[in-house]
Amino acid sequence: MSLVELAPQEALKEFFGFDEFKGEQEKAIQSVLDGRDTFVIMPTGGGKSMCYQLPALMLDGVALVISPLIALMKNQVDAIRGHHEDKRVAHFLNSSLARAEAERVKMDVAEGWTKLLYVAPESLTKAENIEFLKSVRISFVAVDEAHCISEWGHDFRPEYRRIKPIIKGIADVPIMALTATATPKVQQDIQKNLNMVDAVVLKSSFNRDNLFYEVRPKKDALKQIVRYCLQHAGKSGIVYCLSRKKVEQIADTLRVNGVKALAYHAGMDSGQRSKIQDQFLMQDVDVIVATIAFGMGIDKPDVRYVIHYDMPKSLESYYQETGRAGRDGGEGRCIAFYSHKDIDKLEKFLQGKPIAEQEVGMQLLQEVMAYAETATSRRKFLLHYFGEEFDEVNGPGAMNCDNSENPPTLVDRQEEVHLLLSAVLEHKNKHRMGFYTSLLTATENRQMEDYGAVGSVFWGRGKDQDIEFWQGIVRQTVVLNYLAKEVEKYGVLHLTEKGHNFISSPGPLMLANQRDFSDVDSGDSLAQTRGDSGGALDPKLRGMLTDLRKEVSAEKGLPPYVIFQDISLDEMATHYPVSPDELLRITGVGSGKAAKFGAPFTKLIAQYVKDEGIERDDALLVRSSGSKSSNKVTIIQLMDRKMGLDDIAAGIHGQRAQVLDEIEAIVSAGTKVNLDHILDESLDEECLEELFDFFTESEDEGLGAAMEEFDDVYSEEELRLARIKFLCEVAH
Repeated sequence: MSLVELAPQEALKEFFGFDEFKGEQEKAIQSVLDGRDTFVIMPTGGGKSMCYQLPALMLDGVALVISPLIALMKNQVDAIRGHHEDKRVAHFLNSSLARAEAERVKMDVAEGWTKLLYVAPESLTKAENIEFLKSVRISFVAVDEAHCISEWGHDFRPEYRRIKPIIKGIADVPIMALTATATPKVQQDIQKNLNMVDAVVLKSSFNRDNLFYEVRPKKDALKQIVRYCLQHAGKSGIVYCLSRKKVEQIADTLRVNGVKALAYHAGMDSGQRSKIQDQFLMQDVDVIVATIAFGMGIDKPDVRYVIHYDMPKSLESYYQETGRAGRDGGEGRCIAFYSHKDIDKLEKFLQGKPIAEQEVGMQLLQEVMAYAETATSRRKFLLHYFGEEFDEVNGPGAMNCDNSENPPTLVDRQEEVHLLLSAVLEHKNKHRMGFYTSLLTATENRQMEDYGAVGSVFWGRGKDQDIEFWQGIVRQTVVLNYLAKEVEKYGVLHLTEKGHNFISSPGPLMLANQRDFSDVDSGDSLAQTRGDSGGALDPKLRGMLTDLRKEVSAEKGLPPYVIFQDISLDEMATHYPVSPDELLRITGVGSGKAAKFGAPFTKLIAQYVKDEGIERDDALLVRSSGSKSSNKVTIIQLMDRKMGLDDIAAGIHGQRAQVLDEIEAIVSAGTKVNLDHILDESLDEECLEELFDFFTESEDEGLGAAMEEFDDVYSEEELRLARIKFLCEVAH
């Protein structure tokens, strides 16, 4: 029996092996089978793809699936082929294919083997593709990630606006639109643009009750991320950043601290990105540090945490990205770091864009700020944003957020809310939040002048509090539905029925005190590592470590600095490393040095910690990846290829002296290098033996004593090279 002859439930079992549909899946599938336009709004992990995959297999012809990302297409095609004996059942057609590959795809479609054809919206604009699609039987069209149609969506793509007329020119078939993130306004845009006004609309709850939402001030964010990843070693996680540079830096820092992490961003070629995705899916790597494009459509159910180093540009983005956690219904922790400085940066990115785009972008950012700063249930806030009500006391997952787990202090704000709502009423529901906060605090600006606000009876009535206070009051009254924002008018506030009732009959209203994100370190510097934060040097232990170094030095017949440099002892006396892994996070300690000299030091520290009753923070020390990590890799590669100093300098676009500085830093950090080919140009074996004897006897960590001793014999560069070789041979 073919799938066409089966009922949806039977086809589900036959093809996918599942006994039951999830949520609204069966209704969506039946709607398509009945030839109806269908609009599916379903949260990430809710099973949207099944809604078009199963009817595509059941109907005659090929279903056209319009998808925005090549990586998403590949993942979906691989998944379908995994359930079918013939890989021709699903194909994608996009710019990643060579011409011969594209022709092979078209042949399979034309011959009727293919039931699902994934295409990028850009591919639909090509005349040759349009003509080809006109020649085959299309069963229906599925528009995935349909929020891309709306300029109010978090990932607006102008080419999505052209989908409807192109489809109409190809075939008169039903359309299914699918999205996981759509506010009521975006939903309207999608239906209007695709001319789906009479569509069957199936909307599942946006609530992901297994996800725990948390927002932290952005202080020592990098250190917190490293700590969290180490504490959850072996579990899959995603760290999101907005810039490629930050992605690379954080991935480097995680790796040098023992976390299996990789970077992922649009600057990589498609093959590299695909390989990284596969490594993540196959659990060869635990953490992906990525820009926002990572994860769309990737079916990895066991992501246990999603961390936002930077807040995204919209709550839709935030919801979709956090939705990649816990798709199997298990644990899913969503941690976001937030500071006002980051919002300021995002606002600056809007400058220079068309006014309408700036207005939309600013409104979306205001919602992100409101979410981050709310003292109410974050789950309630998110669901309210998507037009869904939620019982923050008894609803599913009600306690799964930081504000619900540790409720903030509540204060009766009856007077303040009554004042705010009365001001909105007096000014006829015509203004946005900034107008009312400036009005109540008597803040003079151009907007106040333009509207003659100084003459208002509400001018300065709330100036005993600052603008930030009143912003918090506005945000909470919106969430509590005393005020509503008119999205089409860029956030203009108007009174709801509940707000009107409160003005007429006010009563106690408990609101939460707002957290302060204004003076927080923005976390831009990744140098908040090692001994500069998180602890104070223990002078008693430092003295004991110095004595031990002298003992080991005498025993080994080596200068003390060869055993461990002063900076290494300082960090040991600050962070108390008691294991080889922890010792490797100390500046200047590589695996060789740790193996040669580390055991007596960690033993002494462990005993000291026990005797003194010291409580250690096991993950306190974060080892920096180094600001020159990109040069480090290049320099080591060029040295391995026997390149000279001038060639290496050219390779990093620097000077010979800079190369020496960086090689010294590489060696000091614990990496052994081979520069014999460079030394052979100027120093013979006898010279090196003489210098090695001197370095062995000298206790000078620097070059001062050597320069004084050999001033007229060797150049500074020769002495530096010899000392680097000495450290590599005896210290590592």
